[in-house]
Amino acid sequence: MGVSGKLLDAILVIFFLVIAVGAPLIDSQTCFPSHIFPGYLVDLHAWYCREYGDYLLVEKPDFFVGLVWLELLFQWPLSLINIFGILGGKSWVGTTCLIYGVSVMTSMAAIMAEMIGSGKASEKLLKMYSPFVGFAILAFLRGLFTSCGKSSSGNGKRLVPARKKRA
Repeated sequence: MGVSGKLLDAILVIFFLVIAVGAPLIDSQTCFPSHIFPGYLVDLHAWYCREYGDYLLVEKPDFFVGLVWLELLFQWPLSLINIFGILGGKSWVGTTCLIYGVSVMTSMAAIMAEMIGSGKASEKLLKMYSPFVGFAILAFLRGLFTSCGKSSSGNGKRLVPARKKRA
């Protein structure tokens, strides 16, 4: 992988670290009662909702709560796996990035359609959500282009056909 691939991996690791921390501490407040979280996290969540006018976090429509559950149960563990895979140079990280990217793009399509279609979202809120679309596309592309055309064994080495023995 060249310099651009290493840069892409560095960007994705930073994004996955943000998800690894933010999903259980902030996003999970959408699904669980606020009294189980420390006061400073509840205050941070309330400040964000006020500052950016994130009506989805305030109103908690059913589709959005379902997407947050998807994030917590599927995308969050994948972000942890992707951090491990990228930092460890694992051969399977392309596949997990592809899965993550497709899942997040699908979720973000529904969220962005709601925000744009309803007319409730401010420009500031749209700018807050837009990077997640971009990072999902980067993860998708990382998986798509590092998985294409590779025939390798599980240990990351190219498969070479064995020579036939002559009698």
